[in-house]
Amino acid sequence: MVLKHNNQLPNQHFRKEWQKNVRTWFDQAGRKKARRTARVQKAARIAPRPVDGALRPAVRCPTIRYNMKLRAGRGFTLEEIKEAGLTAKYARTIGIAVDHRRRNKSQESLELNVQRLKAYQAKLIVFPLKAGKPKKGDADAAEVAAAVQHKGAVLPIEQVAAAPEARAITAEEKAKNAYMTLRYARSEKRTLGAREKRAREKAEEEANKKK
Repeated sequence: MVLKHNNQLPNQHFRKEWQKNVRTWFDQAGRKKARRTARVQKAARIAPRPVDGALRPAVRCPTIRYNMKLRAGRGFTLEEIKEAGLTAKYARTIGIAVDHRRRNKSQESLELNVQRLKAYQAKLIVFPLKAGKPKKGDADAAEVAAAVQHKGAVLPIEQVAAAPEARAITAEEKAKNAYMTLRYARSEKRTLGAREKRAREKAEEEANKKK
C-alpha cells in the first residue's frame, strides 16, 4: 500500500489487553455436575410428587403463523377446573397449575383440557395427610406403598393430526374450476359499482318513459 502525505504510520495494537475482552468457561464440567446434583436433590425433596412439576394445560400458540401447534400453557382456567369437578384451591394442592387470567375462547379448548384434567385425576394417587387416618378421596395403604415418583413430562402434549383423510375425488369436484370461481368473484367485486350504476340509470329511464 502506497502512503501519501506526512501522516502517522499505521500501527494498530489490536492485541492490547485482550484478556479482559475474553470470557472463559473453565468451570463447564463443574457446573454440569452441580446442575445434576441439584436436580437429584430436588427430586428427593419433592418426592413422591412428579419431578417435572405441576400439570399444565394444552394451549394454542398465538398468531396465525403458529396457531396450528399445541404447547403447554401456564395454568388451567377457572372454567376448566369447575367443569372437571374441582376447585382452584384444591387443584393447586394436588399438582394442577391454575391461571385465573386465562380465558377459554372456544369449546374445543375447554373440552380438551377438561379431558386432560380427568385423565390426570384417574391416574392420581393422593397421599393422606395422616398415615393412619385417610380421608375421602385419599389412596389406601396398598396404593401408597406401590406409588413411585413419576419422571418426565406429566401427560405429554401430543399434536393433533390436522391432515384430512385420503379419499377419491368426486365428479362434482372434477367438474368445478376453482380458478375461474375465484376470477368471477374478483370480477363481480371489482365491477359492482358500475353494475349498480347501470341498473340505477336503466330504472330511471324506464320511469321517465312511463311519464
